[in-house]
Amino acid sequence: MQDLYFYNTLWREKQKFVAISPDEVTMYTCGPTVYNYAHIGNLRAYVFADTLKKTLMYFGYHVKHIINITDVGHLVSDEDVGEDKMEKWSAREWKTAWDVAAFYTEEFKKDLKAMNIMFPTKFTPATEYIEEQINMIKSLEEKWYIYIIEDGVYMDTSKIEDYGKLLWPDYKKALEWLNAGERVDMAGKKNKTDFSLWKFSPKWEKRQMEWDSPWWKWFPGWHLECSAMSSTELWETIDIHNGGIDHIPVHHSNEIAQSECATGKKFVNYWMHNEFLNLKDMKMSKSSGEFVRMQTVLDKWINPLAYRYYLLNSHYRKQIIFTWDLLEEAEKNYYKLKKLIREKTEEKNVNLPEKGACSGNCELRHYKIKVDEALADDLNTPKVLATLWTMLKDDSISPGKKKTLIEKIDFVFSLGLLDFSDIQEEELVIPEEIIKLAEQRKKFKQEKDFTSADEVRKKIQDLWFDVKDSREGYEIIDNS
Repeated sequence: MQDLYFYNTLWREKQKFVAISPDEVTMYTCGPTVYNYAHIGNLRAYVFADTLKKTLMYFGYHVKHIINITDVGHLVSDEDVGEDKMEKWSAREWKTAWDVAAFYTEEFKKDLKAMNIMFPTKFTPATEYIEEQINMIKSLEEKWYIYIIEDGVYMDTSKIEDYGKLLWPDYKKALEWLNAGERVDMAGKKNKTDFSLWKFSPKWEKRQMEWDSPWWKWFPGWHLECSAMSSTELWETIDIHNGGIDHIPVHHSNEIAQSECATGKKFVNYWMHNEFLNLKDMKMSKSSGEFVRMQTVLDKWINPLAYRYYLLNSHYRKQIIFTWDLLEEAEKNYYKLKKLIREKTEEKNVNLPEKGACSGNCELRHYKIKVDEALADDLNTPKVLATLWTMLKDDSISPGKKKTLIEKIDFVFSLGLLDFSDIQEEELVIPEEIIKLAEQRKKFKQEKDFTSADEVRKKIQDLWFDVKDSREGYEIIDNS
């Protein structure tokens, strides 16, 4: 099996991937908080996770994959203050919190389908794992990692020597932004980095989502669900955990703390994070309402797979600035690629090596090796696409063999590269000047004045067109 190398956020370097099990990979992806639509920046995380999962499958692994659905416990602030997002949007939309969660969960799944993102082995809503979350808190309580204050139960991070290690190499310095009294209201917490495992329901307020516990009526903290669901559905130690880089300093650092303290085992072997996709002048945010959703893309009659192509042209660890002009340019290139694939896989008369030579096999193997190496090198998707373009223009490879490699690439990229039903044929408008030059070239060829014919063809090419000889005479091609 090919050696794979992934960038591990925990160590800030690429590392050889070694799965816990020789043939199965356990993978957890942080899912959406379903109080609003996912924006296209959120969706970048799921394209990344999908590409990672399919790369692992491409190289022969079975992948057991979980995506959580946060339908309770995510407060409007990461500092454990403010309203629960589900309760807040419930009041805003005049629906129950349960109905809000159900609606936006289905909308999220529609977005995944539109982008050819494979569903996980299981979606896990936080509200279906209340007992598991209570049990994890009990385990932490038995080991004296928690304390109780007026508004809830908190994790005592002062008892964790390496808290914040995901911010390595200097995690203590990186945590200085949490200075108590400046950015965070301590509100009874012992330490600025302590976080809630659950929040007490106010005695004067009836929440829609609350459960009895050994302590008080409560609702779980946002971080707790991922640890409880990961250990329940996968294992106490898993291979890969992924999500956006915004999760590193708080959410994922807290997941590590509570999981490793509860189990006494390493939580995750490989932490992988994708960079942001931002609007030109601001960061997209569901809470602020400044975002573009997939339906906005569809309303502009842009193929959602063109957006996937747009993302795959950049490495997942590279920040992307989004503009409509760039997306529309990506869509043009996406269809240009598909048209080239159609042309090169349906060609009848191609100049192949003579019998006894490689017959395209050696060259195809060369391209297959380049594709494999790029995927194995921390998912270098731009390099795979560049290799694909080059391979398509290599006339030493037969159409059938090109199709074979395209199928392998598209298993991972899921761009529908061999589905030509969405290609709209545009009527080519040929300037009169080009037609006259083409006729002039035809006359020179009939007179066997090939030098003059070549000179005329060069004039045509200088005007961004070309002439291809055919049985009927010639075909004019747009090279713009």
